[in-house]
Amino acid sequence: MRPCVATIGFFDGVHRGHRFLIERLKEDAAREGLESTVITFERHPRQVLSADYQPKLLTTFEEKVLLLSKTGVDNCAVLQFDQQMAQLTAREFMERVLSGLLNVKKLYIGYDHRFGHNREEGFEDYVRYGEELGIEVVQNSAFDVSGVNVSSSVIRSFLQEGEVEMAARCLGYPYFLIGKVTTGVQEGRKLGFPTANIEVAEEKLIPASGVYAVRARLEGTVEMKHAMMNIGTRPTFGTNAQTLEVHILKFEDDIYEQRLLVEFSHRMRGERKFKTPAELAEQLQKDAAEVEKHFEEDNDEDR
Repeated sequence: MRPCVATIGFFDGVHRGHRFLIERLKEDAAREGLESTVITFERHPRQVLSADYQPKLLTTFEEKVLLLSKTGVDNCAVLQFDQQMAQLTAREFMERVLSGLLNVKKLYIGYDHRFGHNREEGFEDYVRYGEELGIEVVQNSAFDVSGVNVSSSVIRSFLQEGEVEMAARCLGYPYFLIGKVTTGVQEGRKLGFPTANIEVAEEKLIPASGVYAVRARLEGTVEMKHAMMNIGTRPTFGTNAQTLEVHILKFEDDIYEQRLLVEFSHRMRGERKFKTPAELAEQLQKDAAEVEKHFEEDNDEDR
């Protein structure tokens, strides 16, 4: 590979903190006549180190690579993190992989990032090894939103609390799910609210249960339609399995087996158990009206 300025990390979500770092890297690479490279991993390193670790991620690998491609970086190097790589010390990793394989001349480190066996070494160690290997090591500062240092783990916490608007501010885009529409038990249709049940990638983090105002788009189309989404176990009907149900407003088409993208805009309320299906239907009418009102106000603010 040609000499490059690089950064390394898992980059889950490719959030504003990541993009802040990548912009600095690109500017530096252009100034020094080098290529810009993002180094990442297909699987979360903790999955290799702990076989029973099942990550809940902001982005699948494919989504992450697509988001990285939109940053304008020259190269995205994907490393296969395995037990052999996990055993490398930080210096061995820098010598064999960063210098030997990827020809890194300058390395940007995230403000909280560590690498190498057991993550035992820190920034000062990386600087010292870099001096020995001809790699300049630079530490990036944190990127904050409203006093919150943006990180993938902080964004996951917001989503687990249903704080989808704060998550979007940190991500720089609305949190989204992509899933195939499957056949459900059709209780919603009986209530006058047909829903698309979607199945998403197992590793994707699902926001807190409740009813959300969302925008939905069918694969192969460009229009983002107003919709409401229920995440939960449908307690009114006594089920236990979590379902992801999307009701697209003013829409009747059969979309089974198609892929649907859902962007979260606002959490309307938590999940509740109703005494009767009729009582639930009445609440769904109110929810739909509130969702429409939310998007009308949202459009007014954008004008």
